[in-house]
Amino acid sequence: MIVEPGALLAEINSPDDLKKLSPDQLVQVSQELRQFIIDSVSIYGGHFGASLGVVELTVALHYVFNTPHDQLVWDVGHQAYGHKILTGRRDRFPTNRRYKGMSGFPKRSESAYDAFGVGHSSTSIGAALGMAVASDYKKEFDRQHIAVIGDGAMTAGMAFEALNHAGVEKSNLLVILNDNCMSIDPNVGALKEYLTDITTSRTYNKVRDELWNVLGKLSKFGPNPQQIARKVESAMKATLLKQSNLFEALNFRYFGPVDGHDVQHLATILQDLKSIPGPKLLHCVTVKGKGYALAEKDQTLWHAPGLFDKVTGEIHKKTYEKPQPPKYQDVFGETIVELAEQNSTIMGVTPAMPSGCSLNLMMKQMPDRAFDVGIAEQHAVTFSAGLATQGLVPFCNIYSSFMQRAYDQVLHDVALQNLHVVFCLDRAGFAGADGPTHHGCYDLAYMRCIPNMVVSAPMNEEELRNLMYTATLPENAGPFSIRYPRGEGVMPEWRKPLKKLAIGTGRVVREGEGVAVLSIGHIGNYAVKATDKLLAEGLNPGHYDMRFCKPLDEELLHRIARQYKAIVTVEDGCLQGGFGAAVLEFLADHGYALPVRRLGIPDRIVEHGTQDELYKECGFDADGIATALREMAGKVAAQVPVESVLL
Repeated sequence: MIVEPGALLAEINSPDDLKKLSPDQLVQVSQELRQFIIDSVSIYGGHFGASLGVVELTVALHYVFNTPHDQLVWDVGHQAYGHKILTGRRDRFPTNRRYKGMSGFPKRSESAYDAFGVGHSSTSIGAALGMAVASDYKKEFDRQHIAVIGDGAMTAGMAFEALNHAGVEKSNLLVILNDNCMSIDPNVGALKEYLTDITTSRTYNKVRDELWNVLGKLSKFGPNPQQIARKVESAMKATLLKQSNLFEALNFRYFGPVDGHDVQHLATILQDLKSIPGPKLLHCVTVKGKGYALAEKDQTLWHAPGLFDKVTGEIHKKTYEKPQPPKYQDVFGETIVELAEQNSTIMGVTPAMPSGCSLNLMMKQMPDRAFDVGIAEQHAVTFSAGLATQGLVPFCNIYSSFMQRAYDQVLHDVALQNLHVVFCLDRAGFAGADGPTHHGCYDLAYMRCIPNMVVSAPMNEEELRNLMYTATLPENAGPFSIRYPRGEGVMPEWRKPLKKLAIGTGRVVREGEGVAVLSIGHIGNYAVKATDKLLAEGLNPGHYDMRFCKPLDEELLHRIARQYKAIVTVEDGCLQGGFGAAVLEFLADHGYALPVRRLGIPDRIVEHGTQDELYKECGFDADGIATALREMAGKVAAQVPVESVLL
């Protein structure tokens, strides 16, 4: 279905076309842009509320600034749909987040207007500051540098580090704080309360407006009213808000709060700010989901709702005649509550993803034992370590890709002290349409090299429950990681009695002969399909669910190495340093000369698509696994000599 743009939007193929409009037309083009996003996302899917909330801001930015010469950096990128549509990608927008299509996030290789690639939060200020300093060094003093960051992303340490640095550099940097009290879930923490104080102080806002009106009238009596304004407003903020302004304490000129949905006023303000040197912060108050009533009302649900009827608001969901397997995240959420009811030492921790990882179930039932620490992965890990020193057992649930940001804390604060922290790595492996910024490719490799760390992955929902239970036991009182993918498992009847698993033990899925496939995690279900297919062809491959990447089940591996003539390993993770590499190391260390083929994520950036599309591209979907087993069985049958290396 083709989504038709409005009359003004249809003529905008670049910001240069937008600049041809009169200020009076900005309201209409904003309305058309918002409607185009609503129409498109309802049909094709994608992130929703965030882009609706910054429509006017996006129009004003591209209207005022000379992008891409002026560098515009978006934080996270959920809100950049309007930006993409206005910068020559309107006709490609139906391919957004689809295999081989347009990325759902700003991406430097996609457009010159995407000044910095994003996907993780809180990078915009640091990146824009680097650009500003580079412009100073190259004497490109006509360039503007703008970072658009949400109040949720502002809670991360990286944002504060960049603000602290920017305040002493005096470079030409404009930070736009998009304040809507939301990230994906409602924001938490002291910064949220501080911003609320600023935006809701009627006295401050009333006096500020009157001050600027008076100074405007007095400007003809003095050469420098801005200097007067700076001194008077600074004193006013400190007096009326009963505290000094946080941003001005960091040497930023603070402007606002302003209505982020008044596009004409925004354009005027941005034009004025262009002439003010040094670091500046414009505080815009917006509504996530603006212009679509249901999205304004339930901002978490409408962050990325999937396909929906734009008129009724009905979100389209598949209906099934038979019970379907649950999402792994929901198995985690239900199971941690079950475990916590039995064990008073269990706590839950997440960095701003309670609904995404389903810790919200525990937060609702046990609010004193489950914590959303804001977008602060490093703090989440060290906070968990602190809990563990006092005899508690924290489950620290962080997406695999986001855990990369807290790697030093995992090593230094948890593993080095051998503390009992359970890391649940959601979205491990391919993350689907979110693409390479969200793929959890590396956790098997980066966790495997950490001393004291147990590294595990369940093949199904029952194993996830059992691993979670096992990780809480006193004899396993050290760092323990459990990784599982985005999406559904395979067991409709998943709520089985909890069982203790012996650390470092795999299980036999089926015995065979000739060639064996060794899998770890959910991808083992694709290996089951592959071996079933080969059985119909007369081949009889064995299959072993190893469950643990560290420690490996050495007893089982010795038996496999003696029983089979070739091995195929399968993992939804990077080949370098991952599970297959661990198997090769074991075989080499013990003098086995079996041919081995490793299947997994190759040493390159894999773009977005559905998980099945990406498994197929990388050769470890069911057909790819079957092909590898068939080829290895053929080599064995032909007695072709092969060294024990990657073929």
